[in-house]
Amino acid sequence: MKHIPYKTYLPESELPKAFYNVRADMKTDHRPLLHPTTLKPVTVEDLEPIFCTELARQELNDTDRFIPIPEEVQAFFRMYRPSPLVRAYCLEKELDTPAEIYYKYEGGNTSGSHKLNSAIAQAYYAKEQGLKGVTTETGAGQWGTALSMACAYFGLDLKVFMVRCSAQQKPYRKVLMETYGATVTPSPSSMTKMGRSFLEKDPESSGSLGMAISEALEVSMNTPGYRYTLGSVLNQVLLHQSVIGLETRTALDHLEVEADIVIGCAGGGSNLGGLLAGFIGDKLAGKKAPYFIAVEPASCPSLTKGKFAYDYCDAGKVTPLAKMYTLGATFVPPAGHAGGLRYHGMSPILSQLYHDCFIEEARSYGQKDVFETAVRFARCEGLLPAPESAHAIKAAVEEALKCKESGEKKVIVFGLTGTGTFDLAAYQAFHKGLLENTGLTEGDLQQSFRALPPQSEEF
Repeated sequence: MKHIPYKTYLPESELPKAFYNVRADMKTDHRPLLHPTTLKPVTVEDLEPIFCTELARQELNDTDRFIPIPEEVQAFFRMYRPSPLVRAYCLEKELDTPAEIYYKYEGGNTSGSHKLNSAIAQAYYAKEQGLKGVTTETGAGQWGTALSMACAYFGLDLKVFMVRCSAQQKPYRKVLMETYGATVTPSPSSMTKMGRSFLEKDPESSGSLGMAISEALEVSMNTPGYRYTLGSVLNQVLLHQSVIGLETRTALDHLEVEADIVIGCAGGGSNLGGLLAGFIGDKLAGKKAPYFIAVEPASCPSLTKGKFAYDYCDAGKVTPLAKMYTLGATFVPPAGHAGGLRYHGMSPILSQLYHDCFIEEARSYGQKDVFETAVRFARCEGLLPAPESAHAIKAAVEEALKCKESGEKKVIVFGLTGTGTFDLAAYQAFHKGLLENTGLTEGDLQQSFRALPPQSEEF
């Protein structure tokens, strides 16, 4: 029997030299982004006031399978990549399963999550364009932390709007962002016209990513030398995160192991899209490929209960419209502890892949059940997972227990997106029995769906 090491690292010479653009291989490309005023497909020129020019080009690129990673970005990646592919021997023993379980751990860098992969690329392109700074939103704080670190590295100013409930739950994330030099404002805020309008409707609003996006966009559009950046959902972000899946596939090839099931948590789609990048090309080409499972919180189930429709990407309805699985741009999820999975919509790329059944399954779980699995994982594997990642762990455990029942040996791979070090208040609440399995009623969903924009027959 071949010995599989506990941790597998690729040699530096085999690190990805190019990002993988899945759109070039998709059988059905996702529907075009629509200009919010004209409802016509957006152009690079339309996006340039929002994003720096190279990122606008990447957003609309549907032809180049591989896009070279700039040498300066590669040099930064080498400070923390490759990330380890870990064989979860202790979890396998705990579950008494014949399954082999592996996880790609992205929490070992200074920012604590996979978000740094796109943050450093976006900051690089902004610096190359000669911008003074950028704005962004952040949910649980992983993206804000990563972008703060990247902007400090390139000498860029950064203004972050952090979803209010997450800012209250994770105050030390705010401290870390400020340590890197960012200005952090809980959202909705009185700083912007959009923020004031949200507060007028609900002075006690817990906030949402859609609201924070609106505020960040307003500031960037009104501040010379600034552009907006986003840590998930967009095509450009999934492109940068493809390094996760490319590394995972190469590491498995080194071990002479084929994945049967690949699992990722899904909020806006950056982690799931990145992890699938190493395998989805085979499925699109009709070759043997893993079974893909997307996992989301029951409190924000865009794939499992959302509508596949055109919708705005922000609550203020100033962004382009995207065809995606959505709960509605005005949707405000309950203030759960998986702040990175609270976005109302799903990546257009992943939405199309799911709609076309290339991603076979989506599941949603309540946060109490997710934390039970997270604690079980921490106690046997010795690593405290971020609440977002724990959704993927729960699905992996379920699949491993199915193998135990059937006696079938399968290889299960999931993404462990980040560390739970900044989520100790959530773990404390779980230990005190304060977490409930929050979900949505049909009435909640229908109220949100009523706010969807009219669907254009042309597209």
